[in-house]
Formats: sequence, structure tokens, C-alpha cells
Amino acid sequence: MLSVGQPSRTGYAAILALIGIGWGSTQPLGKIAASTGHAPFGLIFWQLVVCVAVLGVLTVLRGKRLPMTRRALEFYVVVAFLGTLIPNYTFYLSVARLPAGIMSIIIATIPLIAFPIALALGMDRFSMRRIVGIVLGLSGVLLIALPQASLPERAMVAFLPVAMIGPLFYALENTYVAARGTGGLDAIQAMFGASLAGLVFCGPIMLALGHWFPMPMPPGRAEWALIGSSALHALLYASFVWLAARAGSVFASQSAYFTTASGIVWAMVLLGESFSPWVWAAAGLMLGGLMLVNPRERGSA
Repeated sequence: MLSVGQPSRTGYAAILALIGIGWGSTQPLGKIAASTGHAPFGLIFWQLVVCVAVLGVLTVLRGKRLPMTRRALEFYVVVAFLGTLIPNYTFYLSVARLPAGIMSIIIATIPLIAFPIALALGMDRFSMRRIVGIVLGLSGVLLIALPQASLPERAMVAFLPVAMIGPLFYALENTYVAARGTGGLDAIQAMFGASLAGLVFCGPIMLALGHWFPMPMPPGRAEWALIGSSALHALLYASFVWLAARAGSVFASQSAYFTTASGIVWAMVLLGESFSPWVWAAAGLMLGGLMLVNPRERGSA
């Protein structure tokens, strides 16, 4: 996808939909990966191994090198912790206990959290329209937490705050990148370096906590789900940044709608999940909130 020519507007829309649909599948795949009971940092370690392998091959094929300047190293380490180690730890803790469809709704809160952070740091301007969007989105989360029939078991509510930690750290990562930039790194270099840094830090943490597990050969269903979701994430992230560079970041951000909607559908297809009217209402509020929070495109693609 990174080497194609200039697509038409319809082509951009098709790529946008494919990115969102692909990303939506990573939530139920992550739940399948966690179904064996493997500890979180063991899962994260193998996830990073796959990401490093995929992005390393792409880097070599492109004839690029991984910059090791002080600015680049800082970027790798910060993004590794904010965008992988901490949010993925809480993801695997919560996805093992919450429906994957619920996780797809919760992940859509990233822009809802990022806006007030940017506002507090003076990186964005106050907008009543976007404040209303935040209220709508958070109301969707409350619809999941409060009604008796929204979750299969009420004990699951205790893991909703854990599940919200991931979007918080993704929002902090987005804010860091927006404020500091990538130091001249392109999308693949940035993610390759961050994945490599994450792997370096994850290894000792995994061993210290006793989370290590050997990858079975041949891999089982859960392990293939982990490998597939990790490879998808690496490729889709690079494709997302490619699309943002050509069609605009605002246009690319609309993939969030496909990610949330397809995540729910994938959860129904792959895991047989079903949802109460409260959850469907929550998804509607979340998508409505995203429409208000996402800034409008300034100029054509």
C-alpha cells in the first residue's frame, strides 16, 4: 500500500475503510490471544517481536536505516511506554474479562481524552461543539457502566476503569507527538524504533514478573491470533500515516468510525458476542461524540 500511485477520492475512501475494518479486528483477535491465560507482558513481548520483524523487513526493503540520534532515541522510548507497554498491559488485563465489542467502543475515547489534554496545554482552542462531543462520548461509557443489562456480568464494571487507562495513554502519546514531532522520522522508522525500544524494556519486565512463555510450534489458535493482530497493527499503522500524509490527517482520522463499528461486528462474527440495547445506544453516542470532536478538514485533500 505504501508504494501505490495517487489514488482517486474513491480510492482514498476505500483505503480508509480497509484500515478501519482491519483495526477493528484487532480487538477480538486480542481477546482470543488472551484467552489462554498467558500473562500480559508475555503477550506484549511476542507482539513486539512480530512488529519488529515486520517493520524491520519493510525498513530494509525501502533501503532505509534506523536513526539513533538523541532526539530519535527519546522518541522511541517515550512512545514505547506511552503507546505500547502501559496501554497494552491494561488492554490484555481488561480484554480477558470484558467483551471485545465493549473494548472497541472504549478505544474510541482516545480523541475525546486528547482534546482536553491539548486544551490544558494550550495546544488547541476551546470549542463548545467539541465539548458537547466529549460529553456525548463519555455518556456512552456511562451507559455501559451504569445499566444492569449492559454487561453480561456486573463484576465486569470493575475493569472498565482499567480499560480506560489505555485510551488515556494513547491520548498522551498523541499529544507528545503533536507537541514534539517525530524528529524527522517517517512512519515506519518511528514505529520500528518504538517497537524495538519497547522490546528492550519489555524483556526484563516480563522475566522479572514471571510472564514469559515459549511460543509453541506450531502456534495454536490463540498464538496465531496474537501474531495476526500484531502484524496487522504494524502494517495498518504505517498505512494510516501514509494516508494522513496524502489525504490529510482529519480525513485519515475518520477511520475511527470504521474501527469502532467493525470492532463490534468482528466481535459478533469471531466470538459470537451479542449486545444489549444499552450497548448499541452507547456506540451511537460514542460515534456522535467523535463526529463533533474531530476537527473539520481545512482545505481539500
